Amino acid sequence: MPVPDRLDLTLRLVRGSGRLSLADLAERLGVSEMTVRRDLDQLQEQGLVRRVRGGAVALDVPADQAGFTVREQWQSGTKARLARAAAALIEPGGTVLLDAGTTTAELAAHLPARAPLTVAVLSLQAAVRLADQPGIRLLVIGGESRAGERSLVGPLALSALDQLRFDTFVMSIGAVHHDLGWSEFDLDDAAVKRAALRRAGRTLVVADATKLGVQAFARVGPLDAADALVTDALSTPAPPAAVETLDALRAAGVEIHQSEEQS
Repeated sequence: MPVPDRLDLTLRLVRGSGRLSLADLAERLGVSEMTVRRDLDQLQEQGLVRRVRGGAVALDVPADQAGFTVREQWQSGTKARLARAAAALIEPGGTVLLDAGTTTAELAAHLPARAPLTVAVLSLQAAVRLADQPGIRLLVIGGESRAGERSLVGPLALSALDQLRFDTFVMSIGAVHHDLGWSEFDLDDAAVKRAALRRAGRTLVVADATKLGVQAFARVGPLDAADALVTDALSTPAPPAAVETLDALRAAGVEIHQSEEQS
């Protein structure tokens, strides 16, 4: 697993649990404890976690230093490839609900090429990328902007979604596991995703391979709640939980699109 991918997953795991041991992180990431120590030291230097004896704890840092802006800089090549691959699966003339997240924000930049489209967005970043684009009818779902992430959540977002229906929901996700299914690290994000799933004819998930085999705090839905997953190739050697999750997704009827890393 490339270092930026591993740092991203390590940070999300620590934040999701509040505190994790070196042994637990090493098992989940499929790497040695020495590698985990180096990664945690790097995250601590950035002020994102605090190293403690035998592990690390999450830090209550300013949202603009811990959310979208930080993660957007990681895995930029992977996000770009996944965004292009997902955009190619969007049919012109349809209605699309675009979830919040760094990869879906990247995807927004590719949607004008699939116009005409009606696109409703659940993030301020995606709204900026799609505003005034020819062939794009842009709808901004109301709600509270979650600090740091600028995702739109809360009762207003849920109420707005209840009034609409979409051909395709493009969902980002924090984690997917063969037992738990799709899950998120934030309760408000999970609630919006559950509502969106009910309002879409098809759900396309865009997530890099670090999300595979991971369990997050708030369940979004079972594996068969989605119709397709766009992800990248697993690292070698692949974590057993990631391989098992991919197999479970296929068994659940989820169409898998895996992109290879470009040289």
